[in-house]
Amino acid sequence: MNRIVLLLLSVVLLTSACSNKFGKIMKSKDYEYKYKMAEQYYANKNYSYAQQLFEDIFPYVKGSTRYEDMYFKFAYSYYYQKDYLNAENLFKSFVENFPTSPKSEECDYMRAYCYFKQSPKVELDQTNTNKTMQLMQAFINTHPGSTRSKDATEILDQCREKLELKEFKGAELYYNLGFFKAAAIAFGNVSDNFPDSKKADEYKLLVIKSYYKYAEMSYEEKQIERYEKVAAECSEFGERFTDSKFIEEVNKYKIQTNNILKTLKK
Repeated sequence: MNRIVLLLLSVVLLTSACSNKFGKIMKSKDYEYKYKMAEQYYANKNYSYAQQLFEDIFPYVKGSTRYEDMYFKFAYSYYYQKDYLNAENLFKSFVENFPTSPKSEECDYMRAYCYFKQSPKVELDQTNTNKTMQLMQAFINTHPGSTRSKDATEILDQCREKLELKEFKGAELYYNLGFFKAAAIAFGNVSDNFPDSKKADEYKLLVIKSYYKYAEMSYEEKQIERYEKVAAECSEFGERFTDSKFIEEVNKYKIQTNNILKTLKK
């Protein structure tokens, strides 16, 4: 127990000493000394102290050969502290202020990546995900030969998968709640919006299932029209997904639907 107390006391004293040292550095009027300490803190990954010192000495280095490199590190000091909102803005500003810099390509990418880091869970608003896609695509178009294009493309794929899953979950909720017409439309939108998805045929099957249940629950005078919609969706599935593993199941729906229509039209 005594060892734990001593260890905690040592940590407190060390933290206090570091804080006191940093306080003295901040109060110093020697900007060259502050610059060297900011570089040292940054190199030692103490990004909070580095960030504060960089900000304090900006007026001193602005216009000098050091300014570009310091601005670059200043942006990263926010990024490494997971303050992606401010980091994004600083990476953007870097590109605007230093468009010909060798580091501008990296900052252009990092700006988009900051939005990606802010992309939330599937269930939440996906504004940052859409912004990521917009900026990553712009990066690929602007820097076609970049070594980061592969990473940008992979992030685009991840974002599409997230948006696809969000749409699917919305459609699935309609289906589980028994709102079958809304579910059919929503599943259709997922299928249309993500035609290259590995699950495109599954979404189309769910459209058929939803319309079938919708027709099944309808008043008799509406059933012919709604079962005809099911039949049309089954035919479209067969034309679009000839090799699908769901083709047999879809054919069963088609046969059942046609038999029901024959009975209803008598």
